[in-house]
Amino acid sequence: MEVPIDRTSSWRPAVAGVAEVFHAAWHDHAYPAHTHDTWTLLVVDDGVIGYDLDRHDHTAVRSGVTLLPPHVVHDGRALTAGGFRKRVVYLEEQVLAPELVGRAVDAPLVPDAALRLAVSRLDRALEARDDLEAESRLALVVERLTAHLTAGNDPPPPRRDHRGRPGRGVATLARERFDADPVGTPGITAVAASLGVTTPHLVRSFVAAYGIAPHQYVVGRRLDLARRRLRDGAPAAMVATEAGFYDQAHLTRHFRRFLGTTPGRYQRSAR
Repeated sequence: MEVPIDRTSSWRPAVAGVAEVFHAAWHDHAYPAHTHDTWTLLVVDDGVIGYDLDRHDHTAVRSGVTLLPPHVVHDGRALTAGGFRKRVVYLEEQVLAPELVGRAVDAPLVPDAALRLAVSRLDRALEARDDLEAESRLALVVERLTAHLTAGNDPPPPRRDHRGRPGRGVATLARERFDADPVGTPGITAVAASLGVTTPHLVRSFVAAYGIAPHQYVVGRRLDLARRRLRDGAPAAMVATEAGFYDQAHLTRHFRRFLGTTPGRYQRSAR
């Protein structure tokens, strides 16, 4: 009989507020009582995890999101014969307000399908090293978690600008900054702060104004630059870094997604 193999992977993304991403598939592993100095944001993809948190029994299941606060003792074990698979995003302690710790201890499981999807999208963006997207998705996840822990499940609607349209002024100013330097954009959070709004507000306002999220808009501008440089004959590896992508593979992934081809094929066809 073949013995199942346990698998783990972890890395620290270059996204402010994220301390680590950890993926694990464990079949008979149980981990002892311990603490973290971070918030543990957990989704279960298979199986059920049982754990004690502050000496009370809980379960982490696929239908929700589990949030464990920093410095609170917990352990973990599989409650199903096949073990479990989980994805964890460890958030820096300051990402959520300290007064939310008690509520997270009382109710660590958040039964919100939309939040689970949002955390999964955040995890995928972090895994793909799409840092601008991850930054935006993290802000929306944190906002929704905070709403749950403060007994309000719906995020606030976008504020209206002086012309009565949802966030149009903020969105326009943000777009102008993205257009001015799509490669050197300091990040969605930094742009939002410079405009005097929160990151979730900027994201919602931008979508309301232009029908696209700000990170998607910036990627489009970076692809425009990459296409120009490829048509000039620059090597794809050089183009990737010049246009603001992590590496050539990152550029290729977005090229396939948006243009249905690779940078090399695009360059040859342009010639």
